[in-house]
Amino acid sequence: MASDIFGEIYKEMGAKPIINAIGSVTLLGGSTPKPIVKEAMDRADSAYVNLPHLQEVVGKKIAEYCNVPAGFVTSGAGAGLALTGAAFMAGNDDNLIQQLPDTSGMKGEILIQKCQRYWYDRCVEVSGAKLVEFGEELSASESDFESAINENTAGVLWVANELSPGTVVGNNIQTNPLSLEKVIEIAKKNNIYVLVDAAAQIYPLDILGKYVRMGADAQVIAAKYMGASQSVGLALGTTEMIEKIANQSFTGYEGRRIRGIGRPMKVDRQEIIGVTVAVHEWVTMNHEERLAIAEEQSRVMLEPLKNIPGVNAEIIDNIIGNQPFGVKLEIDENTVGISAEELVEKLKDLDTPIWTRNGQNHEENTIKLVPWALNPGEDKVVGENIAKVLKK
Repeated sequence: MASDIFGEIYKEMGAKPIINAIGSVTLLGGSTPKPIVKEAMDRADSAYVNLPHLQEVVGKKIAEYCNVPAGFVTSGAGAGLALTGAAFMAGNDDNLIQQLPDTSGMKGEILIQKCQRYWYDRCVEVSGAKLVEFGEELSASESDFESAINENTAGVLWVANELSPGTVVGNNIQTNPLSLEKVIEIAKKNNIYVLVDAAAQIYPLDILGKYVRMGADAQVIAAKYMGASQSVGLALGTTEMIEKIANQSFTGYEGRRIRGIGRPMKVDRQEIIGVTVAVHEWVTMNHEERLAIAEEQSRVMLEPLKNIPGVNAEIIDNIIGNQPFGVKLEIDENTVGISAEELVEKLKDLDTPIWTRNGQNHEENTIKLVPWALNPGEDKVVGENIAKVLKK
């Protein structure tokens, strides 16, 4: 870590920079765009461009990269959820588009399985949609879904999780949801739309666009995970649905002069170019090399944490999704003298704060260290400083 340049701009402003061992989280800034993306964004400064036209052009490229009919750049996956919710309800009807978030007189409900409720489903409600639960706390059946559909149902939201049941997604532990295959089958039979939140589903590469190819009308992705800036995302979908999403967006508001809900969800020309380059880079890069680097960073963090009484430290060997590998620490509070939660707070109080977090729900005695956002050399700093705190 180059201490002479570490966070200097923040220090000049009076803010305190940190080492991010949590990973790609919005709270800490989300991502660091790759050099090739930064270069593309700088080049985009050289001229102005009609943004509805630019969205159309890059949408085709992104769709090609992800092997889907159409794509659209949004201001993050959350904005994609909001715009798609609006598209489900108002479609291409300009009067209804301008009426939102008031859903009077239109199909204003979007279904979600009770066992899939999660932190970010709130984003769909920004459109004015009412989320209606079906099923039980731990599961949902075909009959649960079918009986929940009525004359007010515009669509259904399904939360993607390529990991095993029991994995934490947002603030929710995935249990036994009704499969997407069945959700799509029943939705099509009842003429309602399907939206998949696939924000972090970017690896293996066949996950990109997978849910649209399965028959969903749209899926949203957080492009920060692919080396774009934190404030951009993707909506992938059918040509019909992406057109409807575009009509709800800020480009529809300004280009068509139709006042949809998407006006605050603006994306600049630099970001649109940057995310397009980021997606192309992601689908063409050497992922074996990427994974090898993450594994090595994890081993560097792990080394000083071995053989500490009351601490079980091991490598996380997952490569699926957005943040591969990492280190899992299980803390025996009685032996170490502090809980995992207390350790997290102590690390924030270091001269150079290290941010990590303890596990959720059934893993409250654990801490996970993620290499995704670490600068060169910070893996060693993280491991050694956590070891010092634990040994005290």
